[in-house]
Amino acid sequence: MSVIVAGKLYVDPEGRGRFVEEHRVIVEAARSHPGCLGLSISPGPVEPGRVKNFEHGESQEALGAFRTVVPRPSVSVDIKGDQVLKHEISHTGPSFG
Repeated sequence: MSVIVAGKLYVDPEGRGRFVEEHRVIVEAARSHPGCLGLSISPGPVEPGRVKNFEHGESQEALGAFRTVVPRPSVSVDIKGDQVLKHEISHTGPSFG
């Protein structure tokens, strides 16, 4: 069963670009880690302080293994609020079909 962790974070608008850049090390590490199907930390296009978070793992175990070895960013921007949820996916199919 694959797992998706997705949602939004809020930071000060002036620090959003720095927050996203400081998490680049995590995104780069994810691309080569076994079982990690995707990871994105990116600015939201409408709200100035919103950051989008998306993680996709082959399984909870794969996601957990990645999290134990992922480099930690030196974050200098505080998170003001978040709404990030884990979704366990039992079936996957075409998006338009």
